[in-house]
Amino acid sequence: MTKVATRKTAGVMGDDLALNAEQVTGVKPDRELPVVWAVAKGSALNKAILVPAALLISALAPWLIVPLLMLGGAFLCFEGFEKVAHKLLHSKEDDEKHHQELLAAVADPSTDLVAFEQSKIKGAIRTDFILSAEILVIALGTAVDASLAKKAVLLTVIAVLFTVVVYGLVAGIVKLDDAGLALNRRSSALARGLGRGILVTTPWLMKGLSIAGTTAMFLVGGGIIVHGVPILHKLAAGWAASAAGVPFVGAVVPMALDGLVGVVVGGVIVLGLSAGSRLLRRKPDPAAG
Repeated sequence: MTKVATRKTAGVMGDDLALNAEQVTGVKPDRELPVVWAVAKGSALNKAILVPAALLISALAPWLIVPLLMLGGAFLCFEGFEKVAHKLLHSKEDDEKHHQELLAAVADPSTDLVAFEQSKIKGAIRTDFILSAEILVIALGTAVDASLAKKAVLLTVIAVLFTVVVYGLVAGIVKLDDAGLALNRRSSALARGLGRGILVTTPWLMKGLSIAGTTAMFLVGGGIIVHGVPILHKLAAGWAASAAGVPFVGAVVPMALDGLVGVVVGGVIVLGLSAGSRLLRRKPDPAAG
């Protein structure tokens, strides 16, 4: 059950990793690991709350698991579409300006770095809470017929495993540039070459993680919705059966449908929330009244 749950939640873990690595950027180098450690402790507390809550739902209202999965899937689609829309609607100049403002704020002696760090930590822990809830609900969905004791063991193992893996990798990623600089100062030509390679590839690694995380949002969220809506599930099964004999295509077709559904659902939610926000902000016409 743990293997199945880990496979099903791997996409969300990739997104969790990418988001947390992005959250701790902008912190002074000597404070990166303490910030990661603070977020990891917050993540452990999140899971200490979420695991009993998930078991309680499973024992008292198991019918809630599928609706919660659907809500979580819709949220992932929304978040993925929002990230893509933000990227498309903001120019490189806007992003560079924001980056320079962030660097200037960190370098300014008058900036309250404690408050800045706390803001980063709180934002990362909030993000982790949502993704952790999604991970645990997906894991719970793989063990619907198991006993309560087995479910408790499964969720505990998944919670510990994901916390250690995600924040261990985040700690390694945020210190890659320091490792590259240290190697670049060595006398060995091989060490300097390796250091330069790390410094060159680290920004691309961060971009790759961000793209993989966004893609995972659509695939995981769309997949949850496809499996929860009978018509879509039947359509996906039919397409998969038709393409089963074709190498590679048989595996890609269901993923493509999941991704397409994820993009569509995310777009509908973003457009709906945007339209609702405009209606709420619209002031009543004094002449009408």
